[in-house]
Amino acid sequence: MIVKFLMRMAFGKYRVQYCALGPRHDCAFGFDVNIIGKPLSVCRGAAVAPFYLGLRLCCCCWGDNASRLYYNFIVATYLTKWVLAKDEGPPEMVQISYAIRDGAEGFFRTQYGTISKMAVLLALVILSIYLLRDRTPQQEAAGIGRVSSAFITVISFLLGALCSGVAGYVGMWVSVRANVRVSSAARRSAREALQIAVRAGGFSAIIVVGMAVLGVAILYAAFYVWLGVDSHGSMKVTDLPLLLVGYGFGASFVALFAQLGGGIYTKAADVGADLVGKVEQGIPEDDPRNPAVIADLVGDNVGDCAARGADLFESIAAEIISAMILGGTMAQRCKIEDPTGFILFPLVVHSFDLVVSTVGIFSIRGTREAGLAAEDPMRILEKGYSVTIVLAVLTFGASTRWLLYTEQAPSAWLNFALCGLVGIITAYVFVWITKYYTDYKYEPVRTLALASSSGHGTNIIAGVSLGLESTALPVLVISVAIISSFWLGHTSGLMDEAGNPTGGLFGTAVATMGMLSTAAYVLTMDMFGPIADNAGGIVEMSQQPESVREITDVLDAVGNTTKATTKGFAIGSAALASFLLFSAYMDEVASFARVPFKEVDIAVPEIFVGGLLGSMLIFLFSAWACSAVGRTAQEVVNEVRRQFIERPGIMDYQEKPDYGRCVAIVASASLKEMIKPGALAIISPIVVGVVFRILGHYVGHPLLGAKVVAAMLMFATVSGILMALFLNTAGGAWDNAKKYIETGALGGKGSDCHKAAITGDTVGDPFKDTAGPSIHVLIKMLATITLVMAPVFL
Repeated sequence: MIVKFLMRMAFGKYRVQYCALGPRHDCAFGFDVNIIGKPLSVCRGAAVAPFYLGLRLCCCCWGDNASRLYYNFIVATYLTKWVLAKDEGPPEMVQISYAIRDGAEGFFRTQYGTISKMAVLLALVILSIYLLRDRTPQQEAAGIGRVSSAFITVISFLLGALCSGVAGYVGMWVSVRANVRVSSAARRSAREALQIAVRAGGFSAIIVVGMAVLGVAILYAAFYVWLGVDSHGSMKVTDLPLLLVGYGFGASFVALFAQLGGGIYTKAADVGADLVGKVEQGIPEDDPRNPAVIADLVGDNVGDCAARGADLFESIAAEIISAMILGGTMAQRCKIEDPTGFILFPLVVHSFDLVVSTVGIFSIRGTREAGLAAEDPMRILEKGYSVTIVLAVLTFGASTRWLLYTEQAPSAWLNFALCGLVGIITAYVFVWITKYYTDYKYEPVRTLALASSSGHGTNIIAGVSLGLESTALPVLVISVAIISSFWLGHTSGLMDEAGNPTGGLFGTAVATMGMLSTAAYVLTMDMFGPIADNAGGIVEMSQQPESVREITDVLDAVGNTTKATTKGFAIGSAALASFLLFSAYMDEVASFARVPFKEVDIAVPEIFVGGLLGSMLIFLFSAWACSAVGRTAQEVVNEVRRQFIERPGIMDYQEKPDYGRCVAIVASASLKEMIKPGALAIISPIVVGVVFRILGHYVGHPLLGAKVVAAMLMFATVSGILMALFLNTAGGAWDNAKKYIETGALGGKGSDCHKAAITGDTVGDPFKDTAGPSIHVLIKMLATITLVMAPVFL
């Protein structure tokens, strides 16, 4: 009976009881509440159903009954059943898969247990700060006290942290179950293996994006109802998004430590396994004789899947919230009669994202041909991406006309639709640029592979120069995107009371949403990479025929490229989002300080120093992350060497390596090593803001702390974007240069050229999977932590 009741709510049997957006007939995102048969309000055009406690999330209703979120969670369920219905292969494959699953789930529980304790401690700190801080004029006018404000922020923070952790678990859960099924499918068909990997990644992507939308929507609606928004004497709906910044901070906090811990784990194990196994002993990658091989395969799941799930969840949540804040601010300045469309536009865009990405995922079909696929797997994935982009353009245009049309500027929606198109084009160009620099079908990686033929040193020089060069085109693309979208928003016709154009920043926000309008499909391609990598490891360890390994090698190489393109995509969206969050920070400081705060003058020595500290933070963070991998890898190398010396029978398959010892070493070290760089990222902006606030008090400059933090945030964002592009692209290029040589080029496996390429790959491992992806999380976390802690700097 309960299930029947819930299904009726889910599919609209009970209609809207309370619309959290006010009296809108289309009810883009409503929270329906009817307590003890007394509806609090009625959404116009909706029938009131007399049940006692109805709670339903209405997501961009199609007609009267359906919701895209419900639809996509059903799709996710279907994908799960479809993937799990595939066979796991022979017993030797299953045994290896279970070992990987146990290691990944054990590390996940320990890692997230540590993260949860730190999150609770930080929540108590935030609570204490907010109980002592001043209130904004808006909060005073709405009658929101310090206690209410403190608990709102803490609840948002903890919910964001919880949802980010769940997103990470979903990414890990599906990967440890899909890897063996991809391995088994590779014995029959490359296309079938590709399809299973894509659909498994698609399940994770749909859940992660859906959770980001759902979490923000529930929080928004709950605060709307709790605070009685837009009723007499209460908070205005345009001020409500600022209460959600704690959610973005919680998601960033968990994502940063998940990415650091998982990245240190996966790369320390990978480096240790490669240096001893491939270079010193001359055995193949993922050879069962290597004691670190299980730790390496576990690392793919906790570093590339669990961490990336939390990472992308954080990216989407932070960018949704920043766009909602700017939409509300612009609507308030322009005195738009119904601002809810501008505030909730990001949620609608991502609801459509789920639908169009699902179509792209299902456009990739499997066949039963034997051997290698006649068609390049990357080309197949690109076709699915093209389908997704075309549908995204259409749905984005429809969304802007539906939600961003206003009679004050009838053609503004068209300008914003063009902003979205700018974002979509930017995403596509970013993917193409990253692919050009990391795929071995193109000149840069082949040049890097050729440099390996003259030795280890020339390989390193070529890889570093390639990474440095790869920052140029993305920066030019970001610059064009920011300026063009700002100009389109600025000329949209929306004016404030003084007649000044006000749509520029919101135009940039819409471009960010355009860039993220295919996020679910891009995340699918990212999850495809570690699943294919794990599948190749299982095939090698279970000693399958060479033809099967050839298939998984091709998929693995494509996976390296898709992981790199996703990181490039994430950096580009992080750049746009950080620009938006920086503007939101300045607005919040002005609100708390009750004085204008429109510019940061870096000619002031203290403010310039703040900028230097922000750039230094990026370099120091990167150094600590890479050195953490190096120290942990040394322990793995020593352990693997010890086992080869003390157990000579390992090389003849007469003795079995102690895989568990390497897993334990990496797990323990990575949990310890993730604390220092993570603490640096969290504590630095708070310490800098407080110190310069005190200094400003003595020199008669009351906003000095806030301005120095603004400069720190600005410089850290710029430096972080460049550093992340360099690290991610160089690491991906080194990896695929090695893969290119392993196809038989330049002497093939075991040659001197191959050994030099392995050295480059080893250097690139912490670049692309530890420091690089952690930096774009870092710059968004800096933006959200400054928003949450802004009162401390005043």
